[in-house]
Amino acid sequence: MSALRAYLALFRARFRALLQYRAAAVAGFGTQLFWGLIKVMVLEAFYASYASYASAADAARHTPAAAPPMALAQAITYTWLGQAFFQLMPFSTNPDPEVREQIRTGAVGYELARPLDLHAMWLARALASRLAPTVLRAAPMFAVAVPLLGMSLPPSLAAAGAWAAAMVGAAALVGAFATAVTSTMLWTTSGEGIARIVPSVVLVASGMVVPLPLFPSWMQPALDALPFRGMMDAPFRLYLGHLPAGALPGVLLHQALWTAAFVAIGRAMVARGLRRLVVQGG
Repeated sequence: MSALRAYLALFRARFRALLQYRAAAVAGFGTQLFWGLIKVMVLEAFYASYASYASAADAARHTPAAAPPMALAQAITYTWLGQAFFQLMPFSTNPDPEVREQIRTGAVGYELARPLDLHAMWLARALASRLAPTVLRAAPMFAVAVPLLGMSLPPSLAAAGAWAAAMVGAAALVGAFATAVTSTMLWTTSGEGIARIVPSVVLVASGMVVPLPLFPSWMQPALDALPFRGMMDAPFRLYLGHLPAGALPGVLLHQALWTAAFVAIGRAMVARGLRRLVVQGG
């Protein structure tokens, strides 16, 4: 219990420290609002083009074209949810810059002197680093996007509850994934490579660029199996009612399995890396 209290204290300290960056949160909110508007306009143009194509196809074949897998109003809300929870999402999961500097300078030796688990400390830092900026930016985005920009609220209390539960699972999954990425710093000279590769992959696979239901049907099994679906797409679709609330147990199981996998990977990498770690200096 004393170790758990220590990790919670580390989480709270990091969380409170990051809450002080209010000017950065305001700037980030403005940026996310701008890009959200652009993405909504692109979606509207895409759906209008599809409607024109479907109308022409109907006239030629005398048969109705297939409806889009997600309605435009749902796609718009999905986009604004992505903007509201941008800082929680995995594509902003670069290696912790402070941990990177500790490893490069040898200051990680001070962390090893603590009677605590290094991976658990990094996990607490990762969770705080995800949640604090999200708290500062999500509420203003809801306050602006719901009344003014076409974002809808959950269609039912069941959908809202399922979304809230899935977001807790998403936070845990992102924290475990972020810690596993940070653990690679024990094996690299610089964290720049992983910082470039990881966001590019998860940006697409999480649904931030295009909602995952709009991807081709042959890609859906792979997208459903990957962990990134549980970080963004599944919770947002529960919010929309695009996934029924009854799908929540499956979503939570998917998130829990991948969270456990990333925790195991991160702990194994830290344990193996520490056996070969050499701290120089005096």
